[in-house]
Amino acid sequence: MVGVHDPVWGENVVAFVVVRNGSQVTASELDELCLSQIARFKRPKEYRFFTSLPKNNAGKVLKRELSGEINSEAQHQP
Repeated sequence: MVGVHDPVWGENVVAFVVVRNGSQVTASELDELCLSQIARFKRPKEYRFFTSLPKNNAGKVLKRELSGEINSEAQHQP
């Protein structure tokens, strides 16, 4: 999960999801699961699906790259 700037809340959570081979899940299913497990204000506001996440040599997810992708998309929107 990565936080992105929001003018009202300060920051919103975006979840990056890699689905296992042969499995399927939708954003609405993930949202329902989160609402049943955590407070409404803590749940991700957006879900993005990937086949894999960028990782460093030690196997850690590169959140800075994911955050940079979101920020570059926000700059290109009118």
